[in-house]
Amino acid sequence: MAPSPDPAPDAEQLMLGAVPGAAALGRGPVPDGDYARHEYHHPAAGWGAARSVGKVLFRSPEPVEGIRALLVMNHEDGGFDCPGCAWPDDPTGLRLDICENGVKHVTWEMTPPYADRDFFAEHPVAELTNWTDYDLEAVGRLAEPMTYDPDTDRYVPISWEDAFALVGSTLRGLGSPDEAAFYTSGRLSNEATFLYQLWVREFGTNNLPDCSNMCHEASGRALTAALGSGKGTTDLEDWEQADAIWLMADNAGSNAPRMLTWLAEADRRGAALVHINPLIEAASRRTIVPHEFVDMATFRTTRTGTRNVQVRIGGDLALMRGVAKAVFEAADSDPSVLDQDFIDTHTSGFEDYRAAVAATSWADVVRDSGITEADIRSLAACYLSSERVIIAWCLGLTQHEHGVDTVRELTNVLLLRGNIGRPGAGPAPVRGHSNVQGNRTCGIDHRPTAAFLDKLAEVCGIDPPREHGLGTVAAIEAMRRGDVKVFVALGGNFVMAAPDQPRTFEALRNCDLTVQVSTKLNRSHLVHGRRALILPCLGRSERDVQAAGEQGITVEDSMAMVHISFGMKDPASPHLRSECSILGGMARATLPDSRTPWQDYVDDYDRIRDTMSRVLPGFENFNARARQPHGFRIAQPARERVFLTPSGKAEFWSGPLPDDVDPGEGRLTLTTVRSHDQFNTTIYSNDDRYRGVRGLRTVIFMNSDDMRARGLAEFDLIDVTSFSRDGTQRTLYGYRAIAHPIPPGNAAGYMPELNVLCGLADISSQSEQPVTKHLVVEVTKQAPA
Repeated sequence: MAPSPDPAPDAEQLMLGAVPGAAALGRGPVPDGDYARHEYHHPAAGWGAARSVGKVLFRSPEPVEGIRALLVMNHEDGGFDCPGCAWPDDPTGLRLDICENGVKHVTWEMTPPYADRDFFAEHPVAELTNWTDYDLEAVGRLAEPMTYDPDTDRYVPISWEDAFALVGSTLRGLGSPDEAAFYTSGRLSNEATFLYQLWVREFGTNNLPDCSNMCHEASGRALTAALGSGKGTTDLEDWEQADAIWLMADNAGSNAPRMLTWLAEADRRGAALVHINPLIEAASRRTIVPHEFVDMATFRTTRTGTRNVQVRIGGDLALMRGVAKAVFEAADSDPSVLDQDFIDTHTSGFEDYRAAVAATSWADVVRDSGITEADIRSLAACYLSSERVIIAWCLGLTQHEHGVDTVRELTNVLLLRGNIGRPGAGPAPVRGHSNVQGNRTCGIDHRPTAAFLDKLAEVCGIDPPREHGLGTVAAIEAMRRGDVKVFVALGGNFVMAAPDQPRTFEALRNCDLTVQVSTKLNRSHLVHGRRALILPCLGRSERDVQAAGEQGITVEDSMAMVHISFGMKDPASPHLRSECSILGGMARATLPDSRTPWQDYVDDYDRIRDTMSRVLPGFENFNARARQPHGFRIAQPARERVFLTPSGKAEFWSGPLPDDVDPGEGRLTLTTVRSHDQFNTTIYSNDDRYRGVRGLRTVIFMNSDDMRARGLAEFDLIDVTSFSRDGTQRTLYGYRAIAHPIPPGNAAGYMPELNVLCGLADISSQSEQPVTKHLVVEVTKQAPA
């Protein structure tokens, strides 16, 4: 297979941090010479989604299997769980509980195993490095375990047992278990997650960085501090009962398209649907839900939004403080607007919070939020007129320096009127990957609690380490220093998801051994240590047969529902192994004297679940409950108004507004977003239907006034320079400016390409997350050649 035009820059260019034509990092198959822009006025989903799904299935190498997948995906009766987003399955048993992006994700993985020994023999790593990320994944499924041969600069076949032996001998040869780091993406099942952390902790380290460190870490830390648990409190029944749903920093049409069904239902019953986002997205206007056949046939649309609030990037905390200020002012004349009984019985710190709000001026609120006082008061009136309110949010709220404080402040607003622990109300973080929440529930955490470690020691008979391990950015820095010498990644495309790719590349190449467990070829396989392994695993849609027969795996959605999933098709290659089988093999090779029954666990996943039921609160009788229709919901104490905080009550937070919202004279605040035709770091094409862009990802969406101030016309070539906290600068060349309805002083562009602008020093002191949604940049018109 030949690469597409305009290939990626080579590795040496990437190391410079200023990457000419950086669109090649993640660029799809359409060259930049063929691009266009138009205004998108159509409803979200609807016939646009139906046409897209039809094209995806038509182009699929296995169209029949793709159609079969539509009929069993997200179904309790022997179906498999969508490997895409973590939105909950419809509890009514809807037969087509699918979305456009889910179909793309499944069919993208449902490809023949063309990344085999013949492919790697033909293409050295140096050549593959110049392929685009799209071309790499488009090769097809990984077919067999491979190891890097430095003499030929090629990956060559290796047996599974030899691969496991290499992992085991390398880990045992380290000076300390802390010289290894073990990364997790959101693709792992609960069972594999539990085995992974058990292996790593029996080995002797808590170096378990994961994708949560880059996405919803702020949510977990904020909710734990406020409510005693890091999860939201709502379920889909609450979404059916809410009088108002506020969506903050979330683009439902691309990030969780199945949410559109629930927004449409909420509109039909008269609920207020408020979208708080710097960009007005298609999903905030109208939709046609594809499985509502009458609407599709008659082109009848339903609103998915009743109000758009275009807050400035980083201004959400100030906006929520303004809402609270208006609520308190209303309470001065009518104390009943506060749920004083709930506040007195179930909360702590109320008077301090009230004083903090009173001390915050309207001028500061308006300046920092970018929203007028009148509009904030109108938003507060919506809140006061709604008995039951849900506030949901996504990464646009968390990937900031003050992400934890922002989630604390929206929780404050909910507490004021008792909107936690009753039907139709509560906080709802929208997780972006299928089992990212389950990963954390089942033990992937570099900062484990003492209670979890105590129970793990008691049930599993190991002595787990007690010191906190390394999160994602800290692990990258440790690899650069040489303190971490082995890096194991379970799923994902780490080097593209991480910030500051040049330094992340340097870190991985500094390792003695890198191990990637994956389904398809990606850039993380080409940025490797002195020794490297690619270990191919089963996809979610493939049957997993072990000694005890066909196995099911479980996942946890973003509303804490756990259900079992069974693959529906034969594996793409006979050499693929399940995640659990691969983990069991690496564990046995690493810990030859272990008393943990690794092979028994691999032979029958019910045994893993039996052990999990004794370790994890809420997983009692796991095997039986996972097989119930629709599975089961993990108990959430805060939902029952049981708050596991030091005070035993929900905690108000009383901090000040941040002072870093204004980027400075002549600079812009840049946020990263996903296009509609991508899933995380996987790019399906260069199109972004909902924003009206075709054939182009090297774009910066800007306010038209900001463009005029810089002498820019539509599609003018620009350079984008970011300014890191450590004093370094990073520049991307050859992007194009596009006018977009975004507040002045703000701009947006696509991840993962723009992750290169976020330095390793640019992490939140509150959450350790990279602040990719709040980058300070200068945009300059590119001089003529």
